[in-house]
This record gives sequence, structure tokens and C-alpha cells, in this order.
Amino acid sequence: MYRTLKYFIGSLIAIIFLFGCAPKSQPPEAQLDIPEHHVTNGYKMLKEELWDNALAAFTRATELDPKYSPAYVGLSLVNASRNEFDIALKFMEKAGSYAKDDLQLYNLHIGYIRLYSLGREKIHKDWIKKAKNHYKKAQNLKPNSSEPDFYMGIAYKTAYDFQNASACFKRVLDAGNQFIAEADEEYELLQQIERAMPGTTIGKKIGLLTQISRADTAALFIEELKIDALFKKRGVKTFDTSFKGPHQPFPSGDYVPAPDALDIDNHVLRLDIESFIQLGIRGLEPIPDHTFQPDKIIKRAEFAMLLEDILIKVTGEEHLATRFIGSESPFPDLRNDLAYFNAAMVCITRNIMQVKDRTTGEFDPHGTVSGSDALLSIRVMKTELAKYVAYNTQ
Repeated sequence: MYRTLKYFIGSLIAIIFLFGCAPKSQPPEAQLDIPEHHVTNGYKMLKEELWDNALAAFTRATELDPKYSPAYVGLSLVNASRNEFDIALKFMEKAGSYAKDDLQLYNLHIGYIRLYSLGREKIHKDWIKKAKNHYKKAQNLKPNSSEPDFYMGIAYKTAYDFQNASACFKRVLDAGNQFIAEADEEYELLQQIERAMPGTTIGKKIGLLTQISRADTAALFIEELKIDALFKKRGVKTFDTSFKGPHQPFPSGDYVPAPDALDIDNHVLRLDIESFIQLGIRGLEPIPDHTFQPDKIIKRAEFAMLLEDILIKVTGEEHLATRFIGSESPFPDLRNDLAYFNAAMVCITRNIMQVKDRTTGEFDPHGTVSGSDALLSIRVMKTELAKYVAYNTQ
């Protein structure tokens, strides 16, 4: 309730500043009480996702100078981060009307690239084309700056154009003057996704996630591995345990089985989850209270059991289920008597998963799985399973 109230107040302030009469500039109250300082602080708060603090900083800049263009760019990005895209566009237009020199125009073009990346089709159906237009203008104004390449890279990544995004981040790294750490992180992520070669839009979307949920995992295996079709090809026996209403009265003592998952009816990935549940794969099955918990983040131990079970069911190599039982654990954080030890060993020895820390050799069973890591595991699985069934990756 408190967060909702703060959000409402913040939006109200934005609307007042946007549509109200332009206030007179207020005198500074301290040595650094100047628009430039508040805008700098506003961007720091924006980076940390402290929207209210960012709003306050940019708003103070406009109080000191009601025609300070960079402050309105900041206000635009705060509102875009809150999904208030109509207000965000109005603020950006206001920033454009107040831009008085090349530096402020440059800041305006960078702001537009960021705005289009946040809003995408919600702002304009050709948003990536518009972002490229502002990118070129920003480059013309500051040819030696890496900032346009970095934010255009973010725009391409958001559009799932990983090749052009990688090229932008590579230029930032080659220039070696700004955004080095950020570009390096983005470039490494995209290289990993490109190695995994996701073939579907869902795969590309999930590939950008730093951690994936149980629902994401189900969708990824249905879309990228096509696990349901794969099971049919191999004749893997599955069971329809979904709810069926009684067709006739039944004697006292009989019962109607509960549906597999009671908490997925309104989930956007319901069909993928239902298809996956029918396969009865260990590691991602409904829990005893008949819930799937779709938004719960999947752990590496669960992911390993999932991969192991698919491997066993498709290949028919049932000995894999006990292959490493009794073996000495090579992982400092994983005992050999744990239920998921064998699955971890199967996945690591077959290169389907990697240890979390190569220096220490830790498996990190309770750690999360990123989308790019999941895609790479699926790519290796495709190679493994192709030995047993004609695999169609299209």
C-alpha cells in the first residue's frame, strides 16, 4: 500500500511538472544545489532503480532551472522505467524544445535511444528504426564517444538482434574509454547466447534472464528441445493424469483426482506447463499439494535432475540413474549421499552442465540457472539425443 501511494504521488508530481504552468526558477540553497549536480545524482539513482530518489533529483533540477533540458530527459526515463510511456514521451519532447547546444542535443538523442529500448512497441512499432536514427545523430555530435554504441547495443539486444548488439558492445570494448565493464558483461552474455543458438523467440527472451523460473524452464524445453515431440518419437510412455470430470454417478468411496497443478490456470505459459507436466519428468513435477509454483526460481540441483531424467527416458540408458552412486564426490559442496549427486555427476561428466566455480570446483546445487546457461545445456542435449533419434531443430 505504501509503495503504491509513493508511486501515485511520484506520477502526480510528474504530471504537474509536465502540464502545469512553468514555475519560476528557485535560488540555490547550497554550493552544489545546481541543476547539473542533481541530474548527475538522478542518473545514479536511475541506475540503482531508486525511482523516487531519481524523480526527486531531476525535479529539483527543473526547480532550479525550468528550462534545463537534461533534467527533462531524466524525468522521461524515470517515467518510462515505471511504464508511463505517454508521460515519458511528453517529457522527452519538452527536453527537445529546451535543448540549447550540441551537448544537450547529444544527451537528448541518447535519452531517446534509452526510451525506445524501454518502451519498444508500446511507443512505436518501428522503435528500433527510430532508435538507430537517434544513434546516428548522437554519433555525429560526439564521434569519439562510446555511449551511443553502448545504448544502441542495449536497444539491439532488447530487439533480440544479438549479432548487431554484439557488434556495438565490441566497438565499445575496442575503444576502451567508456562503459568497459558494462559492455564486457553484455558482450559475454550475448556470446554465450549465440553459442547456444536459440531457435525460437521464447528461447531468445529467456536467454537474457539472469535466473529462470519453473515456468520459464518448462517453456524452454517445450520450445527449444521440443521435448514433447521427442518423447513421442522415442515412444516414451507418459500418463494423462489431468482432471477428468465424472461421466456417470460413482459409488461412495470413489474420488475424482485433483488436477496436476491448481496454480497455473491464469499463467501466460499455462499450455507449456501443462504439456511438460504430462511428460512426468523428474525435477520439474507438481509438488504433493497439487501446485506447480510456476514463478519459483529453479535451482541447479533440480535442473540437473531434469536433464538426467530426459537423458535416461530418451536414450533408454537406465543405468545412468545409478551410474555414480557410491563414487567419491569431486565437488567440495556436494556430498555423494545427496539425492541429486548422481544427476550432477551425469551432467558434468557429459558436459551438459558446468561447475559454477572453476577455481574451487563447486557445483552450487542451490544456485540459480541463467537463461543462457539453460540454452547451452539444451544445445549439448540436442547433440546427445541426436544419437538416438532423428532430431529436428527447426
